Amino acid sequence: MRAGRVTVDAAPADVKRKVWGGERVRLAEAPAASAGYAAQAIALAIVHEDEAILVVDKPAGLVVHPGAGNRDGTLANALLHHAPALAGVPRAGIVHRLDKDTTGLLVVAKTLAAHADLVRQLAARTVRREYLALVHGRVAAAGEVDAPIGRHPTARTRMAVTARGKAARTRYRVAARLADATLLAVALETGRTHQIRVHMRSIGHPVVGDPTYGGRAAPRDGAAAALAAFPRQALHAARLGLVHPVSGEPCEWRSEPPADLRALLAALRR
Repeated sequence: MRAGRVTVDAAPADVKRKVWGGERVRLAEAPAASAGYAAQAIALAIVHEDEAILVVDKPAGLVVHPGAGNRDGTLANALLHHAPALAGVPRAGIVHRLDKDTTGLLVVAKTLAAHADLVRQLAARTVRREYLALVHGRVAAAGEVDAPIGRHPTARTRMAVTARGKAARTRYRVAARLADATLLAVALETGRTHQIRVHMRSIGHPVVGDPTYGGRAAPRDGAAAALAAFPRQALHAARLGLVHPVSGEPCEWRSEPPADLRALLAALRR
């Protein structure tokens, strides 16, 4: 329960809550330790580090942890080289993910106690995550997408808005209007796989450069050519806020977009 692995009616379990019968209780399996991951000397951009947590600014192209097709060369491998004690923490301390080509802030737990606390905060949806997403077209105003996300019914490597999916909510506001595109500040209230990418596609404004969810523009001149040439999804985790698992103090970190995204934004402004 302290690790956030017990829920009652989809809410984090609380020792003070009474149950009356008929509630749905779910116990999530404890994640495996990361001792099987190999330590590798891979450069890390560390934004913050103390005895309990580490905040990394992830570059594009770096997979978060080993899996099918990516057995090594991941963030988890790099973390084990940087802090060997993370071998005793589930998934090398990684408690949330960013897609391979999404950049930005990601928090890592350095101890089992910090891991349990961060998992609890994520389950309670109190971790604040804000992204910058460059999307195709003109977004008229701020809004919200409240639509369930699940596995695509036919393309099993993709996600989709589907009635059988899990609840997902994304809020967005306009940060800048650019040539043929809009820069959005996007806040997640849930953390489903590919959530921003799927939700933006569902409202007709796919993320620029997204090869999976239709964010590729046909090459033309000017702004359209710049959008078509961008080689990855234009998505950046720009802000991360949480309560420090040891001090109990609120913490927040911000990250500027990487050079390739800054160059694209400058081209669109011209």
